[in-house]
Amino acid sequence: MSETQPIDPRYANRSPRTQSAGRPKKRRNWFLRTVGLIVLLFVLMLIAVPLYAWSRIDKIEAMPTGQRPAETSGTTYLMVGSDAREDLSRAERARLHTGGDAGPARTDSIMLMHVPKSGPTVLISIPRDSAVNIPGIEGKQKINAAFNKSPALLIQTIENVTGLRVDHYVEVGFGGFASVIDSIGGIQMCLPKAMKDDKAHINLPAGCQKLDGVNALGYVRSRHADNQNDFGRVERQRQMVGAIAKKASSPSTFLNPVRYYNVATKGVDALTVDKDMSLFDFIRFARGMRAISGSGGVTLTVPVSDDNYQLGHGRGVAVKWDTKKATALFNAIKQDNTSGLKSS
Repeated sequence: MSETQPIDPRYANRSPRTQSAGRPKKRRNWFLRTVGLIVLLFVLMLIAVPLYAWSRIDKIEAMPTGQRPAETSGTTYLMVGSDAREDLSRAERARLHTGGDAGPARTDSIMLMHVPKSGPTVLISIPRDSAVNIPGIEGKQKINAAFNKSPALLIQTIENVTGLRVDHYVEVGFGGFASVIDSIGGIQMCLPKAMKDDKAHINLPAGCQKLDGVNALGYVRSRHADNQNDFGRVERQRQMVGAIAKKASSPSTFLNPVRYYNVATKGVDALTVDKDMSLFDFIRFARGMRAISGSGGVTLTVPVSDDNYQLGHGRGVAVKWDTKKATALFNAIKQDNTSGLKSS
């Protein structure tokens, strides 16, 4: 009979290892690795999707040449909503009610967004019927005529009349606007009264409601539903821009991979920027858009003294700016002094 070996006193109080003792630790490691992988993939998605979208954006020579205003410490973006139709199929033109012929592009909205080094971001609507002097064209003209020639001429015209340097150019077409609205699940807007405009193809009841891309496009294009012509329209456009920026940058978008991808990519095929714009500039533009949707932004329209200004020579009726107030506004922006500006 074999003798029992004595137990080393150092190990006498230790419980024997069992195979199951290591299982909880293995499960914890597996869980942590899985969570880490998910977080890594999520971060990669947040980075990769914008890079992919940026690569698809059209970039053009938009900046004018020759003498231009001095640069400011902030950044000024010219935002144009274009009715360009050449990239839309016949079915898309019918759905968006843009008309059958492509025709020359016109602008339904002109806005300047100034992002200062510090202080509130400012979004300024410029009525498309504003009476201005356009380089190379005799007499006062509606500012929309400059865009009909080229974005560079529109920028040159705006710089001449405001004294403010435009750093970058952003143009959004009909299709891109409607696609972005649909990709974020529509936009909630509250209408003080019903709006019906056969030309804009809308018939909307009063009250708060969700607008899809088609109705949202008609809502911001309408000039006749509220009897305010361009003034009502530019106010609605600013409201819509702020609402889109707020919803597109909300957690419900970033935490939903499908929505995030759609928001980042749906509208880029109808988006055009200047060739000098970098991805960093575009990100700053997006941050400015986000700022104007909250307390960090100011939205207003160029001060007007006469909304029935006669251009003469059969050129129709235009909008005349209040020169004194407009000059004070743009001087404040040139000096990057936006803290004293208030929304209107």
